[in-house]
Formats: sequence, structure tokens, C-alpha cells
Amino acid sequence: MPKPESFPIENIFVPTKQRKAIKPETVAEIAESILEIGQQAPISVRLDGDRLVLVEGLHRLEACKALGETTILGVLVPAELAPYKPQLADRPEVEAERIKMARLKQLRLEKEAAEASMAALKGVRATEAPRTRPAKGVRDNPKASAGRTAKSTPKSLSDWITQQKSSGGRY
Repeated sequence: MPKPESFPIENIFVPTKQRKAIKPETVAEIAESILEIGQQAPISVRLDGDRLVLVEGLHRLEACKALGETTILGVLVPAELAPYKPQLADRPEVEAERIKMARLKQLRLEKEAAEASMAALKGVRATEAPRTRPAKGVRDNPKASAGRTAKSTPKSLSDWITQQKSSGGRY
């Protein structure tokens, strides 16, 4: 591992993404710690052309700035050895959430497609000629005699008894 050396704070460039992650309470805690015991862990910087770019140690750098320091202890690391910072998409819980949302979207699309096909089917049924059902007691058999299939309702008790005798029914 490279040996820590002193770098001028004014020459260290902090990328905008890192600058957004500053937590003032963390900076205050580190500043108190540096006042009591000094800087224990060096920051990491890399060369980018003629400037130094902060790789790791944003809060330590900001704490030293707050204390009025002009230099900070750091380690110069090559760009290819700079520690990999996992992006948001690399975290397993984010990937699981992405898969869940994709599945929910797929289910929603399937539901919408099913509703659209049902609406279309209802529209087709409405345009078809309505089917008429045969009257109760009428068979679909064309060979059946009309007298046996369509029974008229008797008007009196004697008509009903006569109808039952002719059809073989018991009264």
C-alpha cells in the first residue's frame, strides 16, 4: 500500500456526486475527533491530468477544511485501483424491487388486455341476432308430434282431467 503523504486541500477536486452526500453532523463529529486525537485515516486521491480528485474521505476532507487546515493526510492511488463504489442498481434489494415492478407492470398489461378482449366480445354479442329460446315444454325434435310437445293449459278441471287421460298421465 502506498505511503500516506500530505496534500494541499485547495488542490483536491471533489466530484459533484460526492459533494451531494455531505452530512454536516458527520463532518462535525470527525472534526471533534481530529481536534482530540488527530487524523487517523488518510483520504484517497487520484491524479486526473494535473489535478487531484478525491476518491474516498469526503467527510474527513470537509472536517479539515472546517478546522482551517491547509493540508490533509492522503494516499495517492492509481485510477484503476480506486475502490469500486457500488451503484444503486448493483444492490440486491434494488434489483429485487425492479423485478417486482416489472412483474406488476406485466400483470397490469395482461389485465388491461383481458378487459379489452371482454369488451370486444360483449360488443360482438350485442350485434349478433338474439337467440330465442323455445317455449317451456317444447322439444327441439322435429319428428315429435305437435300435440305431445306443445301442451295447452287447460281452462277448467274437466279439461285438465281429459288432457291427463289422453297423455297417459295419472290424476
